[in-house]
Amino acid sequence: MTLLKDIFEKPVDRSIEGVIKADDEAGLLLEVEEYVLTREVEKRLENFLDAYKNYEGANGVWVSGFFGSGKSHLLKILALLLENRSIDGAEVLDLFLPKCRDNEILRGDLKAAVAIPSKSILFNIDQKAEIISKTQVDALLSVFVKVFDEMCGYYGKQGYIARFERDLDGRDLYKPFKKAYQEIAGQSWENGREVTLLEGPNIARAYGRVTGMEDSVATGIIDKYRSDYKLSIEDFANQVNIYIEQQEPNFRLNFFVDEVGQYIANNTKLMTNLQTVAESLATKCRGRAWVVVTAQEDMNAVVGEMGTQQGNDFSKIQARFANRMKLTSADVAEVIQKRLLLKNEQGVETLSDVYHEQTNNFKTLFDFADGSQTYRNFKDRDHFIHSYPFIPYQFTLFQAAIQNLSIHNAFEGKHSSVGERSMLGVFQQVAVHIVDHGIRELATFDLMFEGIRTALKAQIQSAVLVAERNLGDDFAVRVLKALFLVKYVKSFKATVRNISILMLDNFNRNVTDLQKQVGAALDLLEQQTYIQRNGELYEFLTDEEKDVEQEIKNTDVENSEISKALENIIFDHVLKTRKIRYDENAQDYPFSRRLDGALCGREHELAINVITPFNEQIENETTISMQSMGKDELLLIMPADDRFYHDLVLFKKTDKYVRLNVSQTQQEAVKRILTDKSFQNREREKELQAKAKELLGQAKCIINLKPLEITTTDPLSKITQGFYDLLRLTYPNLKMLGGIKYTEDNISTCLTPQGATLFGDDDKMMSEAELEMLSFIRGNSRNGLRTTLKSLLERFEKKPYGWYFAAILCVLAKLCAREKIEVRSDSNILEDKALEKALRNTGGHGNVILDPQIDFTASQVRQLKEFHEDFFDTPPKANEARPLGRETIEALKAKLQALEPLAGQMTHYPFLTVLADPIKQLRELAKKEYSFFLTDLSLIKEDLLDMKEDILDP
Repeated sequence: MTLLKDIFEKPVDRSIEGVIKADDEAGLLLEVEEYVLTREVEKRLENFLDAYKNYEGANGVWVSGFFGSGKSHLLKILALLLENRSIDGAEVLDLFLPKCRDNEILRGDLKAAVAIPSKSILFNIDQKAEIISKTQVDALLSVFVKVFDEMCGYYGKQGYIARFERDLDGRDLYKPFKKAYQEIAGQSWENGREVTLLEGPNIARAYGRVTGMEDSVATGIIDKYRSDYKLSIEDFANQVNIYIEQQEPNFRLNFFVDEVGQYIANNTKLMTNLQTVAESLATKCRGRAWVVVTAQEDMNAVVGEMGTQQGNDFSKIQARFANRMKLTSADVAEVIQKRLLLKNEQGVETLSDVYHEQTNNFKTLFDFADGSQTYRNFKDRDHFIHSYPFIPYQFTLFQAAIQNLSIHNAFEGKHSSVGERSMLGVFQQVAVHIVDHGIRELATFDLMFEGIRTALKAQIQSAVLVAERNLGDDFAVRVLKALFLVKYVKSFKATVRNISILMLDNFNRNVTDLQKQVGAALDLLEQQTYIQRNGELYEFLTDEEKDVEQEIKNTDVENSEISKALENIIFDHVLKTRKIRYDENAQDYPFSRRLDGALCGREHELAINVITPFNEQIENETTISMQSMGKDELLLIMPADDRFYHDLVLFKKTDKYVRLNVSQTQQEAVKRILTDKSFQNREREKELQAKAKELLGQAKCIINLKPLEITTTDPLSKITQGFYDLLRLTYPNLKMLGGIKYTEDNISTCLTPQGATLFGDDDKMMSEAELEMLSFIRGNSRNGLRTTLKSLLERFEKKPYGWYFAAILCVLAKLCAREKIEVRSDSNILEDKALEKALRNTGGHGNVILDPQIDFTASQVRQLKEFHEDFFDTPPKANEARPLGRETIEALKAKLQALEPLAGQMTHYPFLTVLADPIKQLRELAKKEYSFFLTDLSLIKEDLLDMKEDILDP
């Protein structure tokens, strides 16, 4: 079987210096030979060399790149190149030119730049600043002075001693002084200057000997230099310029400073120091002294952050360091591929077969989903061969992981490079770990953790250490390491699927089985509080976060609080209504809201009863269905879902814990965690609402033991359809309304008799609804029961009718228009406008009496018509009983209006007194109801006609 180690051009476990150190002179030849000139660096190098050859005021170069991206390696190569140092008999330029491939422009620029005589001072600023406190005003300047003095051969550790040496050298007395000191002190000056406090007398004697000064005058010379020594950027720049002027024409002195970003961090004084040093060198040396620095962050990020925080203007330093060289993950990937992952012929052939076999699976296997950032996949065969056994996303994602861990202070210094390992070193360690695996094996993302373990703060990785000792599940520990790496990478969504991609270790691995294994590991880690889950996302917990998470889990919440939260989610956020509109009549029907049988709010005739995953009988559908028997309710049985229950409980616990503690804690770290928890909980609530919507969409609908066949999965549509079925079953007489959509505006129309009316029925034909209402009123009348408008509404709003308010009033109005119902209030019959007003006045419905209209015979109608003609000397206009009765009453009132003026003249005309009794009798008759004239008029008919003949006519 072919192993991974058999496919590489060079052994992956060979010694590769992953971390390039500025002051390390060992292995220079190997560092130059193994340097990979990437396409991106080629472009940036061309720009730099162009600026270097054609100085236009910017003498600073800012090389930026994340942890392990090769900044230090590039800086060292530049330092060696520009002075074209000879290493083991070979010049660096000759070693480097083959890396330019066919880029003739770069070749020419390199040769032209190297032709300029120069000296490179390469140093790591943190290492050179060991004894210099960053709090000193001129801390950064002190480092520059130190390395410059050392380059000149002077004592860099103490500036005053270096100045003493420089002054002697300026008078050509330095070598004689060292010789004199050797003879007097019996040791070399290089040893003696380390302990000047003890060697004061010997220094004075040696100084006096070479200068001709008496010992008494020379005594304390070194103490004078110490007391008089002052650091000045201008003096430093002058010294550099003097040194340059002493060299050959066009000579340049270049400072290559590693890890400036780490050294400066957020210290504005140090940043100002750097700005002034570069500016002074530019002014004094006129482009013959360059400053090339490295930092994790690019110039704009570092300067912008300081400017935002402290309001400083760093526009000058941005202009001074106008030459920028930024290394990216693409550069790192190319370096790793060429230095570490280069394949031999067998490897190319073998991996070509694997590529063609798996190419159609790459998208499924390596593309992240669930809203995660899109990362690069294998683009072609060559890309696959160059990257294998690594996957393209790993280069970018690991870079993001390191950058964000650094921002969150997992390493020393906010802008610090980890220093312990480079990206190349980490990838080499992973490759070595799996080198004995077979072809088709893959590097998993969790293995990257081992590459940075030693550089992480102990408290940051303590959870991983505890898990390794106690968890007892190696795969779960690996998942935990992967989650640690992506903890602060916000663009990565740590779902089960995406985590499974991180853990994919073989092309032949069953993805479904892997996801199950990952899910089980995540459940274990969550149970042990190593991680937290927010919806579908999982997150590694730091020690402080673990403490808070554990306290949240231990927080007690009442069942009533959980039920209230569930009620709010289901009814207020999913259903969002307390009434459902029935399309067939455009009316809203209220319903009781029940949760697992418990009433939530007001009681109504119809109900929607949601059986939640919290119900004890959720697994027993038959038992739950029995609850609906004989009830006017729609039963919704949500599917069982343990996670929904767990998340809802956690939501309430988190909400309670944060509310109780956010204002009490004094620790900023804990406050930040609580703020994050509050934000996560709001997201959790949204996910609970979405999950409840999904579960309701899958719910089974049952009415009175009968399951409903509703196919839609939209919860609102499902509930609405189920409620419609409940309406039709509970209110079978609703169809009596005939589908007519009544409104209160129709009442006046319905009160008007119209033959073929607006509602499509002839005035001789009553609708089913009218007949039902008339039958109810007549039945009450026969049984001696009084029917009020209020009792009528109560009757027909409830089952089996379910008629709505406007429909009941309109049907009643139509019965009134057909003269089938008499409506009274305070014993008075209501008609026309008074009747309409009484129907609309809901407050007075209890006082409105409804009686069935009496049916009159043809004989009674005929008799009244004859009486009307005989008594009033004119035939009536009306032919029907009720209008005829009303016309008779109106005629009596007209007769009274004619007689009453005569009665007022009785005092003047005594003969008019005979009218008193007829007027009184007519007044009483005019107050009678119309039915009296149809039923009882025969009793007094002859008396009235005699009165007319004997009294009224004469």
